[in-house]
Amino acid sequence: MAQTETAWDHHPEPLAVASAPVPEYGSGSLADLLPTLAAGLGVPGMSAAISELTPADRNCVFLLDGLGWEQLRAHPEDAPFMTSLLATSRGGTGRPLTAGYPATTATSLASVGTGLPPGAHGLPGYTVRNPDTGELMNQLRWQPWAPPGPWQPYPTVFQLAHKAGVHAAQVSSPTFENTPLTKVALSGGRFLGRLPGEDRVDLAAEQLAAGDRSLVYTYFAEVDGAGHRFGVDSDAWRGQLMYADRLVQRLAEQLPPRSALYVTADHGMIDVPFDEDHRIDFDEDWELSAGVALLGGEGRARHVYAVPGAANDVLTCWREVLGEQFWIASRDEAIAAGWFGPQIDDRVYGRIGDVVAAARDDVLIIASEREPNESAMVGNHGSMTPAEQLVPLLEVRS
Repeated sequence: MAQTETAWDHHPEPLAVASAPVPEYGSGSLADLLPTLAAGLGVPGMSAAISELTPADRNCVFLLDGLGWEQLRAHPEDAPFMTSLLATSRGGTGRPLTAGYPATTATSLASVGTGLPPGAHGLPGYTVRNPDTGELMNQLRWQPWAPPGPWQPYPTVFQLAHKAGVHAAQVSSPTFENTPLTKVALSGGRFLGRLPGEDRVDLAAEQLAAGDRSLVYTYFAEVDGAGHRFGVDSDAWRGQLMYADRLVQRLAEQLPPRSALYVTADHGMIDVPFDEDHRIDFDEDWELSAGVALLGGEGRARHVYAVPGAANDVLTCWREVLGEQFWIASRDEAIAAGWFGPQIDDRVYGRIGDVVAAARDDVLIIASEREPNESAMVGNHGSMTPAEQLVPLLEVRS
């Protein structure tokens, strides 16, 4: 007589590390964008990794924080101008780029500005352990402070372009001018601070025209902010998307001759429901917290730092508890799988968690006590799902 399987007999296999969709480092990631543009401008040492792009004398990158490929495609009525450009993405192929892992602002901006993947530039998460101090460091806010130069020692593409005689400029909020993140990721040439979005794009167009060869960067943060606070597809989020669409069109209509405008983003975003099934609270879960010295990263892309000698036990536990919803890897497994890029600098190795957890499903590992603000966010990002990982590369040429 055949026996009926019960819930106690079910032993699901955890998600295989190799099944995670690794970013297209070296051919179609954010880290490949500026080197490709700089190569077209004749900057020494730069190579055109994104083969679909055609060189232009004047190049402008407009980065819309938080506007992923899937979110843009889902809202044609709120972004009619950018929607009309979808077919131009990635050199007319109509395809997106990948952000890089984790899909979060500090990591992505460093990838954009340095032209390097996270394993090389060394900003592999929202918060990571500083091996020199043993403390968690917030790489977006740069707290607690660490010397920027040793933390990210490579020159930015803007610095290399400026040295090669290209007119390089960044037009952004004045509050970002002297931050450590700007210094390590986006410095080089001129920084021009402007608050209103219209002033920003107008000045970006002026800076494009200021040189026979130009590389200009500008930035808009409010789509991301509305998504975190109110959620993707909220009225507030859609309003910011409408405004961003008008800014892109305004800039496109002012391009000087021989220019290419590229509109991209640092990551996408998903909304996560507020219930125990979708938000797993590390601060109230004795199994997940056992043997853990520090919890880094963010809800959908965690770095887990074990107490000495406990790394294997933590890995086993996290796989047993979360392995159906998260890709759970040891540090060496994540590195070997290429999550952080093809190479890991020695100084970066210890910043990566002993265990790395990347969400596949619509779930979060929150920490309600130690991260109350982040734990309350509606919209979230960080992992390798298409909604978070894919970003546009819309193009307008003059």
